[in-house]
Amino acid sequence: MRSKPKIRRVQLKLNQSDESVILGIVSAEPDYKLSLAINITLGISLKNSSPVTINGMPGDETGFSRFSDSSSSENLVYDLTSNRSGKDCLVGKLKNIDYFLRIHDPYNEVNINQFVAKLREMNCVSAVFNIDAGSVMNKNINHLIH
Repeated sequence: MRSKPKIRRVQLKLNQSDESVILGIVSAEPDYKLSLAINITLGISLKNSSPVTINGMPGDETGFSRFSDSSSSENLVYDLTSNRSGKDCLVGKLKNIDYFLRIHDPYNEVNINQFVAKLREMNCVSAVFNIDAGSVMNKNINHLIH
């Protein structure tokens, strides 16, 4: 009789905060105008993509617009997601933030400080904040990281 080989569990430590940066943007502009301005200023290509949908009460869905770009590099992804849909907020604790810009950059191809500086220089942007997803206690923040 053969004995079964011993199964060994190995836990991999994945730290998503090292790969993704989430910036909060305050802007009075509609999402399509802001995405166009970001495209022109930063040389990326944000395009309208599938919205983030949140299920509230049974039969009640709320959609938050999203613009994405993954064309510049196969590993570098930008997502601009609206924090507002009518009177609803995606992340209620950050209700003063109008948009979230997620930069998924596992190989550190982008200098985030220069990126933020260029965003702050834009006329249509009032403020830019670096958001620590781990410190925000809200279940909807996971929709930004996906």
